[in-house]
Amino acid sequence: MRCPNCGSLDTQVRDSRPTEDSSAIRRRRVCLACNFRFTTFERVQLRELIVIKRNGRRVPFDRDKLLRSVQIALRKRPVEPERIDQAVSKIVRELESQGESEVSSETVGEMVMEALRALDDVAYVRFASVYRNFREAKDFESVLDELTEDGKPGAAASK
Repeated sequence: MRCPNCGSLDTQVRDSRPTEDSSAIRRRRVCLACNFRFTTFERVQLRELIVIKRNGRRVPFDRDKLLRSVQIALRKRPVEPERIDQAVSKIVRELESQGESEVSSETVGEMVMEALRALDDVAYVRFASVYRNFREAKDFESVLDELTEDGKPGAAASK
């Protein structure tokens, strides 16, 4: 592992333990060249995923980008970070277990919408507004109507 401080490849693991949800291994490391201490996380990756964007471009799947997108939608919302990480891990597991090495960005987007819907209605609407490219107020109304139809009475009150 390359030291983030000096760039040396001569590092040593001091401590390893699973994360709280056991989805990754947390390793405390020290650089033998400069004594800088840092932490790394290891996750199981079942397969290399490629995301096919709407414009046809193919890019490697990036779990951190997915996590950032979900965190942006949930910004200033009362959702614990552990629940966010669990939701992202669930999406990644579903994508990897589909058996396909390529997945469309639409598939990823729909999975994120489903996860956000379970976590927080406001985050769901925020993400939907960007993902579905809302142009006017009635676009928001239709999403709020969807939430109301699915038995979420809080959405109707916020209209």
